[in-house]
Amino acid sequence: MKVRFSLAFALCAALPTLGHAKMADVSCDDSARMITTLKEVVGAERHGAGLRDPETMLEVWVSHKNGEWLIVQNYSNGTSCIVAMGEHWETVPGGPA
Repeated sequence: MKVRFSLAFALCAALPTLGHAKMADVSCDDSARMITTLKEVVGAERHGAGLRDPETMLEVWVSHKNGEWLIVQNYSNGTSCIVAMGEHWETVPGGPA
């Protein structure tokens, strides 16, 4: 739990445009800034992506150093939002369904 708060604090500190944002808006930012923050501040890598609809794509980002994961929703207007986050990511090896 402590790690989640640290991650949320790091994201908020790294996204300067969110200084006067409402709490509901804290997890959204420009897509390019979001990617930079996830890579450089959080140390996360993109593990997968899929289309939700013609204008929305979901991505799964994972930090290998602490096992935390984030689901980022990207919109065609250039905005990205963190819609879920958690701990203890486990990659499951592929095989028969």
